Amino acid sequence: MKKETISWIIRSVVAALFIVSAIAKLYPSPYFAISTFEVKQLYSLGFSADFAPYFSRTLIGVEFALGILLLINHHLKKITIPATITLLVVFIIHLSYETFISGNSGNCGCFGELIPMTPVEAIIKNIIAVGLLFWLLKLLPSDGKSNFWILSTVILSGILSIFMLAPMKSISSALSNTSSTLNDSITTLKPATDFIYTTETIATGGDSIKLKDGKEIIAEKKIDEPVAKKSGFANFFPNIDKDKKILCFFAPGCDHCQETAKQLTEMKRKDKSFPDISIIFMDEEVEKIPDFFTIAGAKYPYQVVDVISFWNVLGNSRDTPGVKYLWNGNEIKFYDGINANKFNASELKKTIKKNYSELKK
Repeated sequence: MKKETISWIIRSVVAALFIVSAIAKLYPSPYFAISTFEVKQLYSLGFSADFAPYFSRTLIGVEFALGILLLINHHLKKITIPATITLLVVFIIHLSYETFISGNSGNCGCFGELIPMTPVEAIIKNIIAVGLLFWLLKLLPSDGKSNFWILSTVILSGILSIFMLAPMKSISSALSNTSSTLNDSITTLKPATDFIYTTETIATGGDSIKLKDGKEIIAEKKIDEPVAKKSGFANFFPNIDKDKKILCFFAPGCDHCQETAKQLTEMKRKDKSFPDISIIFMDEEVEKIPDFFTIAGAKYPYQVVDVISFWNVLGNSRDTPGVKYLWNGNEIKFYDGINANKFNASELKKTIKKNYSELKK
């Protein structure tokens, strides 16, 4: 096979890799996909909420531009290929560090939510791409007549196109404050020091017990529940910290979320004492909310939250559908995603029936 043919095959393969990677980060919709990428990937790296939207769009634009530039003979050996190799090496170093710290779990985000890929899979993919590009450098002749303006125009156009496809939204101060409050005040089930198992005199309505000497005492009842706390969700639902509650985190168009809501409705129909259900919806495909409740089989109190605020509230390491079982504001159980920690109806049913002391065993 001729060198020219081999070089074009390599250029096409690596170019397709970068173009698909950029497009995949816009799936299923540009703003949702990029916001998710920011919260799940960039925030964990220390990027601020103000800087992350600019960096994410610029990075995706550069990826797309490099894919195009690999197919154009302008400063290919001098600029495009070295820049592409440099970017891939940065990705390899970052992914290697993440794998060392957190292990080979989760989606690295290389292809967004379209093609989930573990960090190790991404590292292997990037190493192969770097090897192909070094091979390409040896195959290609020296750059001929090149136009720097063509190169710079492609890069600038790539970046601007992403900013146009996914315009940055200004999150209202109310939502920002809510997210901050939630992150600071969300509580979880604590050790046994928070456990109450005491007696409480029933002042009225209690059964009286008559002793042999004619004296009467008031019956006492035992309280077996957690100490009341602020869950941080009262800004959404004022009564969320009273008694047992189910708080859900759903995306209206998510099939798994719809199925989870359907299961919860069935559980509530069979058990009249089942906790009240409330939903925080992601501000994505909100027009599908009526259909969501039709599929669920019932309508529940809900609030709609901006995509970034939604991920901050749910937790950037978690995924939809999210189902949180709260008791007096305490987090007792939290299901999320569709993998190991996915919603388990039978387990939740048993957990809800247990006294607080039983949950500690």
